[in-house]
Amino acid sequence: MLKHLNQRLVAIAESTEQGLNLLLCEPKSSLSSMIQAIWVASISSKTNIKKPLYADAGSGIIFNLFGKLEIGNETLEEGVIMLPVKHKAAIISMAPNTKLAGIRFHPAIGFGVLGQHYDKPTQLKIENDTLYNLFSLYSKLKTIKSDKQLIDSLHQWCETHLDFVHIIPDSLEQALDDIEQTENLEPLKTDTGMSHRQVERYFKHWLGMTPKYYQRVLRIKKAMHFLRSNPNSNLADVAYQFGFSDQAHMTREFQSIAGITPKKICAS
Repeated sequence: MLKHLNQRLVAIAESTEQGLNLLLCEPKSSLSSMIQAIWVASISSKTNIKKPLYADAGSGIIFNLFGKLEIGNETLEEGVIMLPVKHKAAIISMAPNTKLAGIRFHPAIGFGVLGQHYDKPTQLKIENDTLYNLFSLYSKLKTIKSDKQLIDSLHQWCETHLDFVHIIPDSLEQALDDIEQTENLEPLKTDTGMSHRQVERYFKHWLGMTPKYYQRVLRIKKAMHFLRSNPNSNLADVAYQFGFSDQAHMTREFQSIAGITPKKICAS
């Protein structure tokens, strides 16, 4: 399936395990700076699946094409589901025969696209579908059987309907880039010309979190990626590498935000 994806998409994950079929694709076009991934997931007829959704400071849209799912304490029926900014890990539970598709935005982009934050996974009501006719897209997706065609349809919809030109302020984009370059939780230094207080307000408005909390989420995300690729690493060395004060501090941060320990990441 991977080699047949169009040239504007690259498959970054394709797996079939424990009854879960997942195709995760990253745009190669101009959408790549705004969208983390476009994805499709389906569950076999005999399996209940539970998976962690780790914090990444991003938000997104899920199209629940068939079945019922739970995210945290929220039970979500078929339809269009708006996701909040991910501050902490949550568990997604999917019943047999569930079929999902979705778009995952980079941090701050979801607010720029949707114009609001959601405090929990929320079923979009038809009367509130005023920006992008998401229910028309949902109806089209329901008729498509091929995972590849679902991915292509979502990608085409994004290119057609979402205007990503200056969707977030340049100063916020610069601040996000500045944080990306450091592993330490030091006072944010940027070349944006904004005061620290202005940067704080920007982050709370666009991301729903402070710059310091975003730094914590980003650091854990990077450390998790490293541990998955290097499961035999010395955890004390990894803690030092990613700016934690020590291994115990890294473990506490993982438990607080990711809901898992570094040791379990290495063992998974």
